[in-house]
Amino acid sequence: MVSDDDDGQHGGQHHGQHGGRHTSGQLALDARVQEYYAGLTGWDEHARLTSRSAQGPLERLRTQELVRRRLAPGARVLDVGGATGVHAAPLAADGFDVLLVDPVAEQVARAAEHGTFAARVGDARDLAAPGLDLADDTFDAVLLLGPLYHLAARDDRLRALREAARVTRPGGTVVAAGITRLAALVGGGYEGFRPPTWQAILEHGAAPSDIPFPAAHFHDAAELLGEATEAGLSDVVVHGVEGPAGGALERVPLDAPEAPALIDAALTLARALSTTPGVTDMSQHVLAIGTVAR
Repeated sequence: MVSDDDDGQHGGQHHGQHGGRHTSGQLALDARVQEYYAGLTGWDEHARLTSRSAQGPLERLRTQELVRRRLAPGARVLDVGGATGVHAAPLAADGFDVLLVDPVAEQVARAAEHGTFAARVGDARDLAAPGLDLADDTFDAVLLLGPLYHLAARDDRLRALREAARVTRPGGTVVAAGITRLAALVGGGYEGFRPPTWQAILEHGAAPSDIPFPAAHFHDAAELLGEATEAGLSDVVVHGVEGPAGGALERVPLDAPEAPALIDAALTLARALSTTPGVTDMSQHVLAIGTVAR
């Protein structure tokens, strides 16, 4: 399962369910991911990206824009951690052949309701597991738009990235998202963090364990670039998704009269400053986009 918190880097290790070595902290975070995204805490990830605030459409539109630059017409796309199909559905509607994989059965069931793409339960760290059985060189592009920030240990994140590369054809594309270490500064919801927590986030990406969101690790652009490169991707470029204005839109209701103009302005900034050093990390999310070696 795709999972969470940097606490997973500490304590004794044991063999996990997918043949990897998962800590007890990581397994507990996996359980929190299930609870959170199944809606048992009241959270609705679909609403976050579609209707909760002006930030959601900004993130969704900009992510789609960056992904589609790398897709040829009719490309076969694997959306790992694809939740309810917020990204898979519009891709499928435009003729792409999409398979969605997510660890949370409730999200997979909602995704399947679209009826335009296949959806299966599975783990980003083991795409060859029974029920998935995804072979090498199967897809033109693989999206990891959530798994990495729910995996505490670097080894688990590299495993997910390598699995994405394995099932992507030579010359194909892997797109991997991280939540930035500055997201707590430019976004909302983390105002109650105490200074030791800030220090751990900014220095190591260590996510606190006492917040509802099952975060495991926060990246900066350089770290995400390093992980994608170590996993075997080439020509990796890291983009800021929402740009420096994105966090402010968390506080703008989507039905506010000013929302459309603010989203458009934020998109303009995000596009202009997408790879500008230092500014990239001011987005709430960063995307590493790389090529699988031929």
